This record gives sequence, C-alpha cells and structure tokens, in this order.
Amino acid sequence: MTSTADDLSSILVLDAVTTADRDLLGGKAWSIQRMMALGIPVPPAFVITTDVCRRMHSTGETLPADVWRDVPAAVAELEALTARRFGAAPRPLLVSVRSGAATSMPGMMDTVLNLGMTDEVEQALAEQAGDTAAFAADTRRRFREQFEKVVGCPPPSDPWEQLRLAAVAVLDSWNSPRAISYRESRGLPHDGGTAVTVQAMVFGNLDDRSGTGVLFTRDPLTGGAEAYGEWLPRGQGEDVVSGRADALALADLAATMPGVHADLLAAAARLETDSRDVQDIEFTVESGTLWLLQARVAKRSPEAAIRHAVMLRQEGLITAAEALDRVQPEHVRTLLTAHLDQADVDPTAAVATGKPACPGIATGIVVTDADDAEERADRGEAVILARPTTDPDDVAAMSVAVAVITELGGSTSHAAVVCREMAIPCVVGCGAGTLMALAGQTVTVDASTGTVYPGEITVVPATTVDDPDLALLAQWARAESPHGAPGSLPELLQRRKMERIR
Repeated sequence: MTSTADDLSSILVLDAVTTADRDLLGGKAWSIQRMMALGIPVPPAFVITTDVCRRMHSTGETLPADVWRDVPAAVAELEALTARRFGAAPRPLLVSVRSGAATSMPGMMDTVLNLGMTDEVEQALAEQAGDTAAFAADTRRRFREQFEKVVGCPPPSDPWEQLRLAAVAVLDSWNSPRAISYRESRGLPHDGGTAVTVQAMVFGNLDDRSGTGVLFTRDPLTGGAEAYGEWLPRGQGEDVVSGRADALALADLAATMPGVHADLLAAAARLETDSRDVQDIEFTVESGTLWLLQARVAKRSPEAAIRHAVMLRQEGLITAAEALDRVQPEHVRTLLTAHLDQADVDPTAAVATGKPACPGIATGIVVTDADDAEERADRGEAVILARPTTDPDDVAAMSVAVAVITELGGSTSHAAVVCREMAIPCVVGCGAGTLMALAGQTVTVDASTGTVYPGEITVVPATTVDDPDLALLAQWARAESPHGAPGSLPELLQRRKMERIR
C-alpha cells in the first residue's frame, strides 16, 4: 500500500518520509509523522484522512465502501511492523481509534482504546502478562466501557466490525453539538473535518514498570522554563486526561525510572526546538520502554503565553515579530488583573483547596449541574461550575462560567486544559466529595493559589509597571510599528492585530 501525500489517498500509513500536510492528516496524525521523522519512538499508525469526513458530511453517507475496502491493507502494515495480528492470538494487535482535526480541539471529539478485544484475545493477553490475568481483564473492561460510551452499543465480537463502528463514531463526532459549539465560540470553520488515526496500542496498565503521562516542555500555568507534567503508574492515557485519577508529579517518574525520564526530556527538547514552541506531549511507558503518542502546541494561561513568547525570543527560537504574534491584547489585560486583599482573607476559612490549573480570581454562585449553569448564566448570574470532573459535554457550561472547580483530576486534566485555553480561572483536584455540598453558595475562587473561599472577597488592582517581560514586548511592538507608534501594550497589540487583518 502506498502512503505518499501526492495521491491524496483516503488512507495513509504514517512513516518518517510521509509529506502530507496537517489539513489532510489532522493534527494527531501529523504529529505522529513529525515525531517519526525526528527519530522519536512512536507506535505505528495509519490515518483515515479528513477528506473522508468531508465527503461523508457532504453526501450524508456513512463510511464509504471504497475507503473501508482499503482498511485491511493498512491494518496489515501495522501487523507487519509489530509482529502481531489484529484481533487474533497468540500475539494480538489491539489499536486505538482517535479523532484529530487540523486545528486542535482538546477534548471535543471521541476516542476508543484497546480495540480488537475478543475472548481469544483476552486469554492471549493474560498468558503474555504472565503471573496474573488482571491486566487482560482490566484492558477488556476499559475497552467495553469506552466503546459503549463512544459508539453507544455493546462491542460486537468481530474485531473488524468494532473497528468500522468506532471509525464511523469518530467521524460523526465532528458534528456533535459540543464540537459545533466549540468551533463557533472560536470562529473556526465547520467544513474542515476530522481524521481518524488508528494506532497500535502500547499498554501503560501492563505492569509496575508501565504507566502514562502528559508532559509540557515548559510550565503552561506560570510560564516558567521548567518542564511540567503528570505521571500515572499502571494507567492509560484517558485516565489522566479525564481527571478521573489523581496523577503524580513527573518527579515520581524520574525517581522510579530515571532512564525513561531522561529519554522523555530529550525527546521533548527535540520537539520544542523543531516546532519553535512549547509542546504538550502524551506518552506511555510499557514495561520500561518509552513511547510518545502525540505532540502539539501547548494550550497555556495568559501569563504563560506572555512569559513563553519573551523567553523563546530571548533564546533565539523565534523573532520579535513572532513573539508579538503569540501575545493577544487580552493576555496582557489578564496579567494586569487584580489580586485578593490579604486583609480580607482568612486562610483558615477556605471551603476547598486544590491544584491551580488556570490563574485568576472570580466570585459567583456554585452550580453543580451543567444545564443549570448555562441557564443561570443566561440570566446574568455569575456562575462557578463545580463538577466531580469535567468532560466534553460540560464545555458549553464551562465557557459561560466565571470559574470552574473540580473534585478530581490534575493540572493536565480536561478541565485544566480547556480552562487554560479559554482563560477561565480553574482549580482542580479539590478532593472527592468536597464541592457538591457548596451548591447554591457564593464563593470566591483564587485560582492562582488553588483556594476557594466563602463569600465575596475584596479585590485589589494589580500593578505591573515594572514587569520586564511586558516592557520588552512594548519595546518590540513600538519597534515593529510605523514611526514607533505610542500607546499601551494592549493598544499596540490590538493595532497590530487589526493591521494584519486589513
């Protein structure tokens, strides 16, 4: 099977020489081919391109017969690369089926992991795992639960039918209400479509030297230069992203598997240098072997966007003009926002504490139901959405809330990533059972410290006149403007933005 970009095939097997662009491959598959080209360890994969999604939604047909006819040949290439057989013993190949639009839409569309599971496969996995069948049973449970959630029916016994149904569900998720709402809120076009990336599974839940994690090459919260992320032993990727499990700091990985940690940081540095921007990397460790699954430009807080832009310019990775292009006027205005009056704060009175996920301060009424939050926000109420953990169905409510707080999850969970993109104050991981009882109460969220206080607390305006990063950006903006135009930094950036539009 050929996998060249020139033929614009509906299905492409990804490799180090594939030259197809992001619009055709989608962001996830594009990042896989990019990592392969850089010599980074990535499980083999193929992609059903965005052309198929556009074709489906323009004609109203399901997965076209000619596309499905080419899938077995693509699977055969994965089998050859892994020395495994799809859905068959004694060395079964299981795959993940993931969405991937050209423009990143974190948490908006659907994924199915561990696909290809049957009775025979479960038995083969148990035998490979050695002394316990727990891994095989856990993997099958994960597959069944995720398949039923995404596809909406129990998984059929035929692995090929599992694959077809999952691919259709992922393609259909492009036009789900939450995905449409997401695109509309960000001015993204509706005609781009999503690709479907089918990738050989590697198992973070296999043994004590396995796990999964997310790494940011620099801190997406504060804008610090240090790597930042979370690690979950004996977990799979969805455990961390969903926020259902409390992950550990990357220091735990460094302590238990220093070689893997060093390899991860080396790969991260290679990716950041190649992309010239901060990276958000999903990775899995299987029995002590590191695999990277995805790398994309990191969503980050407004402060981090500013700090990183200046930092990358000073390191010579980007130009001053590029640094200015990465900073929006609202980023600066957010950085110039206020802080709580410490004379009005009683640290012992906090009603909840968790991990800061996106800085900011907000006061409002705690609402625990997403639909109720939307209705109350429409009536003009300041709503703080409190959930055990968020998922894509909550995004509409999150977008109208003044803050989001969750009981579970870490700084790379769904709530954290989405709130950072939307610049909504967010605190995660407050503890199971800590927030639901706050429903109806007025609270103040200090998402810079991860603290939730009862009632309304006085806010003091911030002063950042001497901030060196803002001063540098203003200097660069004036130098880039005709005749060194005067004005505040937000005004200069807004003027620059409007000039580019014209």
